[in-house]
Amino acid sequence: MLPKLNHRWDVSEQEAKRIQLELSSLVREQKLTSKPKIIAGVDISYNVGSNLLFAGVVILSTDDLSIIEKVVVAEESKFPYIPGLLSFRETPPLIQAFSKIKYEPDIIFVDGQGIAHPRFFGIASHIGVIYDKPSIGVAKSILVGTPDRIPTKIGEFSYIRYKGRIIGALLCSQEGREPIVVSIGHKITLEEAIELTKKACLGYRIPEPTRLAHLVVNEARRSSKVK
Repeated sequence: MLPKLNHRWDVSEQEAKRIQLELSSLVREQKLTSKPKIIAGVDISYNVGSNLLFAGVVILSTDDLSIIEKVVVAEESKFPYIPGLLSFRETPPLIQAFSKIKYEPDIIFVDGQGIAHPRFFGIASHIGVIYDKPSIGVAKSILVGTPDRIPTKIGEFSYIRYKGRIIGALLCSQEGREPIVVSIGHKITLEEAIELTKKACLGYRIPEPTRLAHLVVNEARRSSKVK
């Protein structure tokens, strides 16, 4: 699977922010046109202080959320770790991983923010826009915004608001654990993103697509001889 939109990744911090602001206008909040049959989950793993990133894409069947394909690539990142700009560090190796998959997904779950982002364009939106695919951001903590309340029962959620708009939701996916942040990446509604995430949380805090991607990339990193 190849991107439908391309731009330079070796840019300055200011240029990266400009690109985010420009591309954020392409994000679409709209209902899915069909029920997803194939789901992708993506995640990145790396050793602290290392620029070698292990990027993973797992392809799941919606029937039982089992893995039907997985790809991991290791690539050196030239972009530094800067909060709010992680997409410029992590997306290039993910593009390499996506280029190797055989099954094209109907929707992509991303370990990171969608529009719940200072410029309304986190990595889930970035990936959704460049591939023109529905995408969902699922993050472990709030980057920006304030929740209406903190949900504590499984399946409960509350909206997160920022600069006068709803940018995502806090979703309780596992009792006794911190809620996760669900946000629109691209070409999906927040309600659909929440419901799909609920269905994908099979007793764990993190939904299966990104949970399995996390396991796959961590296994690849640990088995690598690179320290």
